[in-house]
Formats: sequence, C-alpha cells, structure tokens
Amino acid sequence: MRLSIIIPVYNESGNIKQLYEEITQNTAFLNGDYEIIVVNDGSKDDSLEILREMSSGDSRLKVLNFRYNTGQTAAMSAGIKYATGEVIIPMDGDGQNNPADIPIFLGKIEEGFQVVSGWRKNRRDKLLSRKIPSWIANWIIGFITGVKLHDYGCSMKAYTKEAIQGISLYGEMHRFIPAYVSWHGGKVAEIPVSHRPRLKGETNYGISRTFKVILDLIVVKFLSKYMNRPMHFFGGIGLISIFAGLLCGVIAIIFRITGFADLVETPLPILATLLIIVGVQLAAMGVVAEMLMRLYYESQNKEPYIIKETINFN
Repeated sequence: MRLSIIIPVYNESGNIKQLYEEITQNTAFLNGDYEIIVVNDGSKDDSLEILREMSSGDSRLKVLNFRYNTGQTAAMSAGIKYATGEVIIPMDGDGQNNPADIPIFLGKIEEGFQVVSGWRKNRRDKLLSRKIPSWIANWIIGFITGVKLHDYGCSMKAYTKEAIQGISLYGEMHRFIPAYVSWHGGKVAEIPVSHRPRLKGETNYGISRTFKVILDLIVVKFLSKYMNRPMHFFGGIGLISIFAGLLCGVIAIIFRITGFADLVETPLPILATLLIIVGVQLAAMGVVAEMLMRLYYESQNKEPYIIKETINFN
C-alpha cells in the first residue's frame, strides 16, 4: 500500500467525521491506495461509536481501540506497528492539521527524504500556554540533538516505513523521530504546513507537556549516543565530579597552609568529599550499565549496528 495515515483520537467526536471527509477528498489522486488508521485512545465520549459507523462503510478506515488512555505517543506507536503503507503520515485528531498538505508531504518523500516534518509557521494557538513553551522546547531540542527544526511538536509528519522500523516510542518521544533518523544517516526535510484553529472540543495538552518533552529528550539522547557505551556517559560525569572534588580539597589545604582559612571555616572539605563520593558512584553506575548493555545484546543475539545493504554476498 502506498500510504498509511495514522490519527490518534481522544475525545474528538466533534471532529472525526469532518477530518475523515477531508482526508478522502485530498487523497483521491491515490485511487484508493491508502489506509486510514484511527487509534481511539480510550475516549470517554462517543468517538468509538462514530468510528464504528464510519468504518462499516469504508474498509480503508481501520480502528484500533485502546482499553484506556495511554497518551499520544503510545497511540501513534500502535498505529505505526499496524500500518502497511510505504509512507506513514500521522495527524492530530482535532482537525488543526490540514489534509490538503498530504500531497506536499508525499512529493517531498519522492525527492528522497526519509522524514518530512511539518512546520506550523502561522500557528493558531494561544501565545502563553502553547506558542511560547513550544518555542523554548524547540530551541532546546535543536540545541541538544543538533537537528535544527522550527517545529518538533507538529504531529503531521511523513516517514518512510523503512526509516522508522524498529524505533520504540515511549513518553513523548514521537516528536524526536526526525532527530533519531538523522543520527542514523537519514535525510530530513521540513515544510511549512497550514494550521487551523480548533473548532470543536478542548485541547488535551497544557504547558506541563513541555517539561515532559525535555525529560524524554534526555532519555533519547542517552539511548542514541551512549546506548553502546554507557561508561562514557556515567564515567565522564563521574571523572568531572572527582576532579572537582580533588580541586576543592587542594584549595582547602592551601587555605589552611597559608593561614587564609581553617578547614572548618569553609565548606570546601565537605564539598570535596561529596563530589568525590558522587564521582565514584557514577563510575560504578557506568560499570553496571556496561554489564546490562552486554546482557541486552547478547541475550537476544542483537548487534549494535544496522546493515543497510550488502553487495556480492551469497
């Protein structure tokens, strides 16, 4: 199948039908070579009943119904797992993403990109609660990952099936897929998309989501860069801590010898002891992490690399 459209839904009974009609209108050029996978993420309204009715008349509309609410990332992950299309396009279920942008995404994928990320250039959301936290989060993500995008938070993106196979999504990690693909040699593009105001229902996201995104970013950075060498992460921080502790100790001794200050008159001895203990603990944690990493790969016969292509191998 050419295209899989994935739509996580949570209490969006007022927007589902219109969004479905717009998608079918803007995918007519595919001559039915697409599927729409709606993931009902434990909605408490009548979203599921509406989806049952709609899917009975269109076999291309497929529904995954969760027993309880698990969050957008889990819903998107399930949709990706069940998708059969060569290209996967997730969209929000609130109608703010415009299905008219679907052909643009497909055109960009045909140019050779593995990920095409949407940029809500003229975002139709509240300034203080949505826009400003998003700007801050996007800057932090771009700075840490090294992949500069204007809008990591836009749900509407396009992925090739090959690019996201084997990626496990947790927390709010779906927004980091462009960075993950780029780290592994994939080509990432960004295109402006139209963003519409929500007409029905209430948003399910608040400013607290920004903090969750930053915490998940730390996990993603660690798993992508230090999964195969955790000692470099924990040991590196540990060595810095030990060096800082020794420096504090030396300064405290110099103060004592020169008569500038007695050991009990400064916090340097306590600080030195604390930093050295923390450094040793981090180094020990690195050793444990190295053992766990080896168990992870060797117990499952996994390799810490992915072969894209072989030539002249029988």
